Amino acid sequence: MKKNFAPVAVAALLALVACGAGAQAAPFPTVQLAAGMHLIQAEVAQTDPQRQQGLMQREKMANNHGMVFVFDQASPQCMWMKNTLLPLSVAFIDADGKIVNIEDMQPQTLDSHCSTRPVKYALEMNLGWFKQKNVKPGSAISGLPK
Repeated sequence: MKKNFAPVAVAALLALVACGAGAQAAPFPTVQLAAGMHLIQAEVAQTDPQRQQGLMQREKMANNHGMVFVFDQASPQCMWMKNTLLPLSVAFIDADGKIVNIEDMQPQTLDSHCSTRPVKYALEMNLGWFKQKNVKPGSAISGLPK
């Protein structure tokens, strides 16, 4: 009796491909932040590879969701939008949790958007989020990772 192993082999190959694809898109840890009464679900980019990946290749982001970049020490920081498909606003935040400045960023550009002083964090949200919520330089962000 001859058995056809082709369907089993194809299924096994598809399972391996699916596992490999999932391994490349490992989820970021999340934290809940607050800007006054506004709650934010933020993914945390704390390592060099996580900071380099950031929000690249994302096609959408839910309301009140964002990504907080945690830097090893307070220093001047710049962000850019290479391979980032979403228009974003970024708040540069000092070690005390105070917003230093906010910059709007357009998708897939290489323009540098920089902090005006040394910062420990950068919080990326959908374009206009900070303005819509009346969150400005000098506002505090609580719940930031250490």
